Amino acid sequence: MTDTVFGPDGGPADLYIGGKWLPARDGRRFDVINPATGDALASVADAGVPDALAAVEAAHAAGSYWATTAPRDRAEILRRAFELMTAQAEEYARLISLENGKALPDARGEVAYAAEFFRWYAEEAVRLTGTLATAPSGANRILVTRQPVGVCVLVTPWNFPAAMATRKIGPALAAGCTVVLKPASDTPLTALALARTLADAGVPAGVVNVVPGRRPGTIVSAMLHDGRVRKLSFTGSTEVGRLLLKEAADNVINTSMELGGNAPFLVFADADLDAAVDGAMVAKMRNAGEACTAANRFYAESGIAAEFGRRLAGRMAALTVGPGTDAATEVGPLVNAAAVDKVESLVAGALAAGARSLAGAGRPDRPGYYYPPTVLADVPADAAILAEEIFGPVAPVVTFTDEDEAIRLANATEHGLVAYVYTGDLARGLRVSERLDAGMIGLNRGVVSDPAAPFGGVKQSGIGREGGHEGVLDYTEQKYIATQW
Repeated sequence: MTDTVFGPDGGPADLYIGGKWLPARDGRRFDVINPATGDALASVADAGVPDALAAVEAAHAAGSYWATTAPRDRAEILRRAFELMTAQAEEYARLISLENGKALPDARGEVAYAAEFFRWYAEEAVRLTGTLATAPSGANRILVTRQPVGVCVLVTPWNFPAAMATRKIGPALAAGCTVVLKPASDTPLTALALARTLADAGVPAGVVNVVPGRRPGTIVSAMLHDGRVRKLSFTGSTEVGRLLLKEAADNVINTSMELGGNAPFLVFADADLDAAVDGAMVAKMRNAGEACTAANRFYAESGIAAEFGRRLAGRMAALTVGPGTDAATEVGPLVNAAAVDKVESLVAGALAAGARSLAGAGRPDRPGYYYPPTVLADVPADAAILAEEIFGPVAPVVTFTDEDEAIRLANATEHGLVAYVYTGDLARGLRVSERLDAGMIGLNRGVVSDPAAPFGGVKQSGIGREGGHEGVLDYTEQKYIATQW
Protein backbone atom coordinates (compact mmCIF):
# COMPACT_ATOMS: atom_id res chain seq x y z
CA MET A 1 0.00 0.00 0.00
CA THR A 2 2.62 2.55 1.06
CA ASP A 3 5.00 1.94 -1.84
CA THR A 4 2.81 3.23 -4.67
CA VAL A 5 1.80 6.88 -4.95
CA PHE A 6 2.34 7.75 -1.32
CA GLY A 7 4.36 6.60 1.61
CA PRO A 8 7.50 6.88 3.70
CA ASP A 9 9.80 5.73 0.91
CA GLY A 10 10.29 9.34 -0.23
CA GLY A 11 8.28 8.75 -3.40
CA PRO A 12 5.74 11.25 -4.68
CA ALA A 13 2.32 11.53 -3.10
CA ASP A 14 -0.09 13.36 -5.39
CA LEU A 15 -3.59 14.77 -5.26
CA TYR A 16 -6.49 12.41 -5.88
CA ILE A 17 -9.03 14.11 -8.14
CA GLY A 18 -11.65 12.47 -10.35
CA GLY A 19 -10.13 9.04 -9.82
CA LYS A 20 -6.65 10.14 -10.95
CA TRP A 21 -3.39 10.87 -9.13
CA LEU A 22 -2.30 14.34 -10.17
CA PRO A 23 0.44 16.82 -9.22
CA ALA A 24 -0.53 20.31 -8.11
CA ARG A 25 -1.11 22.54 -11.14
CA ASP A 26 1.53 25.02 -9.95
CA GLY A 27 3.96 22.19 -9.21
CA ARG A 28 4.27 22.98 -5.52
CA ARG A 29 5.01 20.24 -2.99
CA PHE A 30 5.67 20.01 0.73
CA ASP A 31 7.41 17.56 3.05
CA VAL A 32 5.67 15.40 5.62
CA ILE A 33 7.82 15.22 8.76
CA ASN A 34 8.34 12.21 11.03
CA PRO A 35 7.83 13.70 14.53
CA ALA A 36 10.00 11.00 16.09
CA THR A 37 13.08 12.28 14.26
CA GLY A 38 12.26 15.59 12.61
CA ASP A 39 13.21 14.09 9.24
CA ALA A 40 11.13 14.17 6.04
CA LEU A 41 9.03 11.10 5.27
CA ALA A 42 7.61 11.98 1.87
CA SER A 43 7.04 14.80 -0.60
CA VAL A 44 3.35 15.59 -1.12
CA ALA A 45 1.59 17.66 -3.78
CA ASP A 46 0.50 21.03 -2.37
CA ALA A 47 -3.00 21.78 -3.67
CA GLY A 48 -3.87 25.32 -4.71
CA VAL A 49 -7.18 26.93 -5.57
CA PRO A 50 -7.34 25.52 -9.16
CA ASP A 51 -6.79 22.01 -7.78
CA ALA A 52 -9.45 22.43 -5.12
CA LEU A 53 -11.99 23.69 -7.64
CA ALA A 54 -11.11 20.82 -9.98
CA ALA A 55 -11.93 18.47 -7.13
CA VAL A 56 -15.27 20.22 -6.61
CA GLU A 57 -15.97 19.85 -10.34
CA ALA A 58 -15.16 16.13 -10.19
CA ALA A 59 -17.40 15.66 -7.15
CA HIS A 60 -20.22 17.62 -8.79
CA ALA A 61 -19.94 15.64 -12.02
CA ALA A 62 -20.18 12.35 -10.11
CA GLY A 63 -22.98 13.58 -7.87
CA SER A 64 -26.08 12.71 -9.85
CA TYR A 65 -24.83 9.19 -10.58
CA TRP A 66 -23.86 8.46 -7.00
CA ALA A 67 -27.05 9.95 -5.55
CA THR A 68 -29.17 7.62 -7.69
CA THR A 69 -27.04 4.53 -7.02
CA ALA A 70 -29.07 1.93 -5.15
CA PRO A 71 -28.57 2.14 -1.38
CA ARG A 72 -27.61 -1.53 -1.33
CA ASP A 73 -24.86 -0.89 -3.89
CA ARG A 74 -23.49 1.98 -1.82
CA ALA A 75 -23.66 -0.25 1.25
CA GLU A 76 -21.72 -3.06 -0.43
CA ILE A 77 -18.95 -0.67 -1.46
CA LEU A 78 -18.63 0.65 2.09
CA ARG A 79 -18.59 -2.89 3.41
CA ARG A 80 -15.74 -3.77 1.03
CA ALA A 81 -13.87 -0.67 2.20
CA PHE A 82 -14.21 -1.92 5.78
CA GLU A 83 -12.89 -5.34 4.81
CA LEU A 84 -9.94 -3.94 2.84
CA MET A 85 -8.99 -1.51 5.59
CA THR A 86 -9.17 -4.28 8.15
CA ALA A 87 -6.95 -6.51 6.01
CA GLN A 88 -4.45 -3.63 5.68
CA ALA A 89 -4.67 -2.69 9.36
CA GLU A 90 -0.98 -3.11 10.21
CA GLU A 91 0.14 -1.10 7.18
CA TYR A 92 -2.26 1.68 8.14
CA ALA A 93 -1.09 1.60 11.76
CA ARG A 94 2.58 1.93 10.79
CA LEU A 95 1.79 4.76 8.39
CA ILE A 96 -0.15 6.63 11.08
CA SER A 97 2.68 6.12 13.58
CA LEU A 98 5.24 7.43 11.10
CA GLU A 99 3.45 10.64 10.14
CA ASN A 100 1.56 11.31 13.38
CA GLY A 101 3.94 9.93 16.00
CA LYS A 102 1.42 7.96 18.04
CA ALA A 103 2.47 4.65 19.56
CA LEU A 104 1.60 1.55 17.52
CA PRO A 105 -1.03 0.30 20.02
CA ASP A 106 -2.83 3.64 19.72
CA ALA A 107 -2.47 3.56 15.94
CA ARG A 108 -3.88 0.04 15.74
CA GLY A 109 -6.80 1.12 17.90
CA GLU A 110 -7.44 4.07 15.60
CA VAL A 111 -7.43 1.87 12.49
CA ALA A 112 -9.97 -0.52 14.00
CA TYR A 113 -12.15 2.42 15.06
CA ALA A 114 -11.80 4.10 11.66
CA ALA A 115 -12.68 0.98 9.68
CA GLU A 116 -15.76 0.48 11.83
CA PHE A 117 -17.29 3.68 10.44
CA PHE A 118 -17.31 2.10 7.00
CA ARG A 119 -19.07 -0.99 8.37
CA TRP A 120 -21.57 1.02 10.44
CA TYR A 121 -22.53 3.28 7.56
CA ALA A 122 -22.73 0.35 5.17
CA GLU A 123 -25.57 -0.74 7.43
CA GLU A 124 -27.07 2.76 7.71
CA ALA A 125 -27.09 3.30 3.91
CA VAL A 126 -30.16 1.07 3.58
CA ARG A 127 -31.99 2.61 6.56
CA LEU A 128 -32.58 6.19 5.40
CA THR A 129 -36.32 6.13 5.79
CA GLY A 130 -38.87 8.92 5.37
CA THR A 131 -42.28 9.48 6.93
CA LEU A 132 -45.90 9.56 5.82
CA ALA A 133 -48.67 11.23 7.78
CA THR A 134 -52.11 12.73 7.28
CA ALA A 135 -52.39 16.47 7.88
CA PRO A 136 -54.49 17.19 11.00
CA SER A 137 -57.03 18.99 8.79
CA GLY A 138 -57.34 15.95 6.55
CA ALA A 139 -56.67 18.12 3.52
CA ASN A 140 -53.57 16.28 2.33
CA ARG A 141 -50.89 13.71 3.11
CA ILE A 142 -47.51 14.80 4.44
CA LEU A 143 -44.79 12.84 2.67
CA VAL A 144 -41.25 13.52 3.91
CA THR A 145 -38.23 12.06 2.14
CA ARG A 146 -34.49 12.42 2.64
CA GLN A 147 -32.14 13.28 -0.20
CA PRO A 148 -28.33 13.71 -0.29
CA VAL A 149 -27.25 17.25 0.50
CA GLY A 150 -24.78 17.33 -2.44
CA VAL A 151 -21.06 18.07 -2.72
CA CYS A 152 -19.41 18.00 0.71
CA VAL A 153 -16.12 19.58 1.77
CA LEU A 154 -14.56 17.58 4.60
CA VAL A 155 -11.75 19.14 6.63
CA THR A 156 -9.96 16.81 9.04
CA PRO A 157 -7.28 17.20 11.75
CA TRP A 158 -3.90 15.55 12.21
CA ASN A 159 -4.52 13.76 15.51
CA PHE A 160 -6.73 10.97 14.13
CA PRO A 161 -5.95 11.05 10.40
CA ALA A 162 -7.85 7.84 9.60
CA ALA A 163 -10.81 7.96 11.99
CA MET A 164 -11.73 11.61 11.44
CA ALA A 165 -11.77 10.98 7.68
CA THR A 166 -13.84 7.78 7.76
CA ARG A 167 -16.26 9.30 10.29
CA LYS A 168 -17.14 11.86 7.60
CA ILE A 169 -16.66 9.88 4.38
CA GLY A 170 -18.73 6.91 5.61
CA PRO A 171 -22.01 8.76 6.27
CA ALA A 172 -21.55 11.07 3.28
CA LEU A 173 -21.23 8.15 0.88
CA ALA A 174 -24.03 6.25 2.60
CA ALA A 175 -26.36 9.22 2.08
CA GLY A 176 -25.43 9.52 -1.61
CA CYS A 177 -23.13 12.55 -1.35
CA THR A 178 -19.79 13.10 -3.06
CA VAL A 179 -16.86 14.58 -1.17
CA VAL A 180 -13.66 16.60 -1.31
CA LEU A 181 -11.41 15.75 1.63
CA LYS A 182 -8.87 18.32 2.81
CA PRO A 183 -6.64 16.47 5.31
CA ALA A 184 -4.29 18.17 7.75
CA SER A 185 -0.94 18.92 6.14
CA ASP A 186 0.90 17.22 9.03
CA THR A 187 -0.74 13.88 8.22
CA PRO A 188 -1.87 13.66 4.58
CA LEU A 189 -0.46 10.21 3.81
CA THR A 190 -3.19 8.34 5.67
CA ALA A 191 -5.87 10.25 3.74
CA LEU A 192 -4.23 9.34 0.45
CA ALA A 193 -4.09 5.70 1.56
CA LEU A 194 -7.83 5.87 2.25
CA ALA A 195 -8.42 7.18 -1.28
CA ARG A 196 -6.66 4.12 -2.68
CA THR A 197 -8.59 1.75 -0.43
CA LEU A 198 -11.93 3.31 -1.38
CA ALA A 199 -11.07 3.11 -5.07
CA ASP A 200 -10.17 -0.55 -4.64
CA ALA A 201 -13.50 -1.08 -2.86
CA GLY A 202 -15.34 0.20 -5.93
CA VAL A 203 -16.03 3.86 -5.20
CA PRO A 204 -16.52 5.47 -8.65
CA ALA A 205 -14.16 8.17 -9.90
CA GLY A 206 -15.05 11.62 -8.58
CA VAL A 207 -17.10 10.43 -5.61
CA VAL A 208 -14.11 10.82 -3.24
CA ASN A 209 -11.39 13.40 -3.91
CA VAL A 210 -8.41 14.21 -1.66
CA VAL A 211 -6.51 17.51 -1.82
CA PRO A 212 -3.67 17.86 0.72
CA GLY A 213 -2.13 21.30 0.95
CA ARG A 214 -0.26 23.84 3.01
CA ARG A 215 -2.69 26.61 2.02
CA PRO A 216 -5.83 25.42 3.84
CA GLY A 217 -7.48 28.78 4.40
CA THR A 218 -7.22 29.75 0.75
CA ILE A 219 -8.38 26.50 -0.80
CA VAL A 220 -11.19 25.82 1.68
CA SER A 221 -12.47 29.37 1.26
CA ALA A 222 -12.49 28.95 -2.52
CA MET A 223 -14.51 25.74 -2.23
CA LEU A 224 -16.99 27.26 0.23
CA HIS A 225 -17.64 30.09 -2.21
CA ASP A 226 -18.30 27.68 -5.10
CA GLY A 227 -22.06 27.38 -5.52
CA ARG A 228 -21.80 23.64 -6.16
CA VAL A 229 -20.65 22.97 -2.59
CA ARG A 230 -23.54 22.44 -0.20
CA LYS A 231 -21.97 20.96 2.93
CA LEU A 232 -18.96 21.61 5.19
CA SER A 233 -17.91 19.16 7.87
CA PHE A 234 -14.97 20.33 9.96
CA THR A 235 -13.08 18.80 12.86
CA GLY A 236 -10.50 21.03 14.49
CA SER A 237 -9.98 23.95 16.81
CA THR A 238 -12.77 26.28 17.91
CA GLU A 239 -10.74 29.24 16.61
CA VAL A 240 -10.63 27.86 13.06
CA GLY A 241 -14.23 26.68 13.32
CA ARG A 242 -15.42 30.22 13.99
CA LEU A 243 -13.63 31.44 10.85
CA LEU A 244 -15.10 28.67 8.71
CA LEU A 245 -18.61 29.35 9.99
CA LYS A 246 -18.23 32.94 8.80
CA GLU A 247 -17.02 31.73 5.41
CA ALA A 248 -19.87 29.22 5.13
CA ALA A 249 -22.41 31.93 5.92
CA ASP A 250 -21.74 33.69 2.60
CA ASN A 251 -23.42 30.85 0.67
CA VAL A 252 -25.53 29.60 3.61
CA ILE A 253 -23.79 26.24 3.52
CA ASN A 254 -24.95 23.38 5.71
CA THR A 255 -22.27 22.94 8.42
CA SER A 256 -21.21 20.32 10.93
CA MET A 257 -18.56 21.38 13.44
CA GLU A 258 -16.67 19.14 15.85
CA LEU A 259 -14.51 21.67 17.65
CA GLY A 260 -12.20 21.94 20.64
CA GLY A 261 -12.68 20.38 24.03
CA ASN A 262 -11.57 21.05 27.59
CA ALA A 263 -12.81 17.89 29.23
CA PRO A 264 -13.19 17.76 33.02
CA PHE A 265 -12.55 14.46 34.83
CA LEU A 266 -14.41 14.39 38.15
CA VAL A 267 -13.45 11.91 40.86
CA PHE A 268 -15.69 11.81 43.93
CA ALA A 269 -14.57 10.42 47.28
CA ASP A 270 -16.89 7.42 46.92
CA ALA A 271 -15.35 6.36 43.60
CA ASP A 272 -13.41 3.15 43.09
CA LEU A 273 -9.94 4.75 42.92
CA ASP A 274 -8.39 1.87 40.99
CA ALA A 275 -11.12 2.18 38.35
CA ALA A 276 -10.79 5.98 38.34
CA VAL A 277 -7.03 5.81 37.73
CA ASP A 278 -7.53 3.20 35.00
CA GLY A 279 -10.13 5.47 33.39
CA ALA A 280 -7.90 8.50 33.76
CA MET A 281 -5.05 6.74 31.97
CA VAL A 282 -7.30 6.00 29.00
CA ALA A 283 -9.04 9.38 28.96
CA LYS A 284 -5.75 11.29 29.29
CA MET A 285 -3.18 9.19 27.47
CA ARG A 286 -5.02 8.04 24.37
CA ASN A 287 -2.81 9.39 21.58
CA ALA A 288 -0.54 10.96 24.25
CA GLY A 289 -3.28 13.41 25.16
CA GLU A 290 -3.57 14.77 21.61
CA ALA A 291 -7.32 14.24 21.36
CA CYS A 292 -10.31 16.54 21.65
CA THR A 293 -11.83 13.97 24.02
CA ALA A 294 -8.73 13.90 26.25
CA ALA A 295 -9.30 14.57 29.94
CA ASN A 296 -7.83 18.05 30.28
CA ARG A 297 -8.72 19.04 33.86
CA PHE A 298 -8.78 16.58 36.77
CA TYR A 299 -11.00 17.50 39.73
CA ALA A 300 -10.63 15.22 42.75
CA GLU A 301 -12.62 15.50 45.99
CA SER A 302 -10.52 16.71 48.92
CA GLY A 303 -10.54 13.43 50.83
CA ILE A 304 -8.97 11.42 48.01
CA ALA A 305 -7.20 14.05 45.89
CA ALA A 306 -3.70 13.35 47.22
CA GLU A 307 -4.04 9.59 46.81
CA PHE A 308 -5.55 9.92 43.35
CA GLY A 309 -2.67 12.19 42.26
CA ARG A 310 -0.08 9.82 43.73
CA ARG A 311 -1.51 6.77 41.96
CA LEU A 312 -1.94 8.59 38.67
CA ALA A 313 1.63 9.91 38.82
CA GLY A 314 2.97 6.42 39.42
CA ARG A 315 1.15 5.08 36.37
CA MET A 316 2.13 8.00 34.15
CA ALA A 317 5.81 7.93 35.16
CA ALA A 318 6.03 4.21 34.32
CA LEU A 319 5.06 4.71 30.66
CA THR A 320 7.74 4.10 28.03
CA VAL A 321 8.38 7.11 25.78
CA GLY A 322 9.90 6.65 22.34
CA PRO A 323 9.27 6.53 18.56
CA GLY A 324 5.74 5.42 17.82
CA THR A 325 6.89 2.57 15.60
CA ASP A 326 9.00 0.94 18.33
CA ALA A 327 7.27 -2.10 19.79
CA ALA A 328 8.00 -1.08 23.40
CA THR A 329 6.72 2.50 23.04
CA GLU A 330 3.62 3.47 24.99
CA VAL A 331 3.87 7.25 24.45
CA GLY A 332 5.14 8.61 21.14
CA PRO A 333 6.26 12.12 20.24
CA LEU A 334 3.88 15.03 19.86
CA VAL A 335 3.04 16.00 16.31
CA ASN A 336 5.44 18.93 15.86
CA ALA A 337 7.77 21.35 17.64
CA ALA A 338 5.02 23.93 18.19
CA ALA A 339 2.99 21.35 20.11
CA VAL A 340 5.89 20.71 22.48
CA ASP A 341 6.48 24.43 22.95
CA LYS A 342 2.83 24.95 23.92
CA VAL A 343 2.81 22.09 26.44
CA GLU A 344 6.10 23.22 27.96
CA SER A 345 4.78 26.77 28.35
CA LEU A 346 1.53 25.65 30.01
CA VAL A 347 3.36 23.42 32.49
CA ALA A 348 5.85 26.17 33.33
CA GLY A 349 2.99 28.59 33.93
CA ALA A 350 1.22 26.15 36.27
CA LEU A 351 4.41 25.55 38.27
CA ALA A 352 5.00 29.27 38.55
CA ALA A 353 1.42 29.67 39.85
CA GLY A 354 2.06 27.23 42.69
CA ALA A 355 1.45 23.74 41.27
CA ARG A 356 3.73 20.84 42.23
CA SER A 357 5.11 18.25 39.83
CA LEU A 358 4.40 14.65 40.82
CA ALA A 359 5.82 13.24 37.58
CA GLY A 360 7.50 14.54 34.45
CA ALA A 361 7.45 18.31 33.83
CA GLY A 362 10.72 18.50 31.93
CA ARG A 363 11.43 18.61 28.20
CA PRO A 364 13.85 15.79 27.33
CA ASP A 365 17.13 16.45 25.54
CA ARG A 366 16.69 14.18 22.51
CA PRO A 367 15.84 14.49 18.82
CA GLY A 368 12.16 14.58 17.94
CA TYR A 369 9.13 16.25 19.46
CA TYR A 370 8.84 14.61 22.88
CA TYR A 371 7.33 15.62 26.19
CA PRO A 372 7.16 13.21 29.16
CA PRO A 373 3.92 12.11 30.85
CA THR A 374 3.37 14.71 33.56
CA VAL A 375 1.13 15.02 36.63
CA LEU A 376 0.71 18.32 38.47
CA ALA A 377 -0.84 18.59 41.94
CA ASP A 378 -2.21 21.60 43.84
CA VAL A 379 -3.02 23.38 40.59
CA PRO A 380 -4.81 26.69 41.30
CA ALA A 381 -8.36 26.71 39.95
CA ASP A 382 -7.58 29.82 37.88
CA ALA A 383 -4.34 28.51 36.32
CA ALA A 384 -3.98 29.09 32.56
CA ILE A 385 -3.38 25.39 31.97
CA LEU A 386 -7.03 24.75 32.92
CA ALA A 387 -8.36 27.24 30.38
CA GLU A 388 -6.76 25.73 27.26
CA GLU A 389 -6.68 22.39 25.52
CA ILE A 390 -3.30 21.03 26.57
CA PHE A 391 -3.10 18.51 23.70
CA GLY A 392 -0.27 16.68 25.40
CA PRO A 393 0.47 14.10 28.13
CA VAL A 394 -0.13 16.43 31.09
CA ALA A 395 -2.66 15.89 33.90
CA PRO A 396 -3.30 18.91 36.19
CA VAL A 397 -5.13 17.93 39.38
CA VAL A 398 -7.39 20.38 41.25
CA THR A 399 -9.09 19.71 44.60
CA PHE A 400 -12.81 20.34 45.22
CA THR A 401 -14.90 20.08 48.37
CA ASP A 402 -18.47 19.29 47.28
CA GLU A 403 -20.66 18.38 44.33
CA ASP A 404 -21.77 21.92 43.55
CA GLU A 405 -18.19 23.18 43.45
CA ALA A 406 -17.14 20.31 41.18
CA ILE A 407 -19.90 21.11 38.71
CA ARG A 408 -19.16 24.84 38.83
CA LEU A 409 -15.47 24.24 38.09
CA ALA A 410 -16.23 21.69 35.37
CA ASN A 411 -18.66 24.03 33.59
CA ALA A 412 -16.39 27.09 33.79
CA THR A 413 -15.29 26.89 30.14
CA GLU A 414 -16.56 27.91 26.72
CA HIS A 415 -16.22 24.28 25.63
CA GLY A 416 -18.60 21.39 26.19
CA LEU A 417 -17.53 18.33 24.23
CA VAL A 418 -17.13 15.56 26.82
CA ALA A 419 -16.87 15.12 30.59
CA TYR A 420 -15.92 12.16 32.77
CA VAL A 421 -17.44 11.31 36.15
CA TYR A 422 -16.30 8.65 38.62
CA THR A 423 -18.49 7.86 41.60
CA GLY A 424 -19.78 4.79 43.42
CA ASP A 425 -23.26 6.33 43.69
CA LEU A 426 -25.24 5.82 40.48
CA ALA A 427 -27.84 8.41 41.48
CA ARG A 428 -25.10 10.99 41.96
CA GLY A 429 -23.48 9.99 38.69
CA LEU A 430 -26.66 10.53 36.73
CA ARG A 431 -27.51 13.73 38.61
CA VAL A 432 -24.06 15.19 37.93
CA SER A 433 -24.17 14.03 34.30
CA GLU A 434 -27.39 15.98 33.76
CA ARG A 435 -25.87 19.14 35.23
CA LEU A 436 -22.63 19.07 33.25
CA ASP A 437 -22.47 21.22 30.11
CA ALA A 438 -21.19 18.58 27.71
CA GLY A 439 -22.52 16.70 24.72
CA MET A 440 -21.10 13.39 25.95
CA ILE A 441 -20.49 11.96 29.41
CA GLY A 442 -18.24 9.07 30.39
CA LEU A 443 -19.87 7.79 33.59
CA ASN A 444 -17.33 5.50 35.25
CA ARG A 445 -15.77 5.07 31.81
CA GLY A 446 -12.66 6.62 30.28
CA VAL A 447 -13.84 6.17 26.66
CA VAL A 448 -17.02 7.48 25.06
CA SER A 449 -16.30 7.22 21.33
CA ASP A 450 -18.27 4.59 19.41
CA PRO A 451 -19.27 4.57 15.72
CA ALA A 452 -22.83 3.68 16.75
CA ALA A 453 -23.17 6.65 19.13
CA PRO A 454 -23.79 10.34 18.34
CA PHE A 455 -20.49 12.20 18.85
CA GLY A 456 -20.52 15.96 19.38
CA GLY A 457 -20.54 18.81 21.84
CA VAL A 458 -22.42 21.84 23.11
CA LYS A 459 -21.47 25.50 23.57
CA GLN A 460 -18.36 26.26 21.48
CA SER A 461 -17.43 22.61 21.04
CA GLY A 462 -19.52 22.11 17.97
CA ILE A 463 -22.68 21.89 15.89
CA GLY A 464 -24.31 18.64 14.87
CA ARG A 465 -23.38 15.03 15.57
CA GLU A 466 -21.14 12.46 13.91
CA GLY A 467 -21.53 8.72 14.30
CA GLY A 468 -24.71 6.82 15.04
CA HIS A 469 -27.86 7.16 12.97
CA GLU A 470 -27.70 10.90 13.61
CA GLY A 471 -24.40 11.12 11.70
CA VAL A 472 -25.88 10.15 8.33
CA LEU A 473 -28.84 12.52 8.76
CA ASP A 474 -26.44 15.48 8.70
CA TYR A 475 -25.64 14.61 5.07
CA THR A 476 -29.26 14.74 3.95
CA GLU A 477 -31.92 17.34 3.30
CA GLN A 478 -35.56 16.70 4.13
CA LYS A 479 -38.04 17.24 1.35
CA TYR A 480 -41.73 17.61 2.17
CA ILE A 481 -44.23 16.66 -0.53
CA ALA A 482 -47.87 17.66 0.00
CA THR A 483 -50.16 15.27 -1.86
CA GLN A 484 -53.47 13.51 -1.60
CA TRP A 485 -55.20 10.46 -3.01
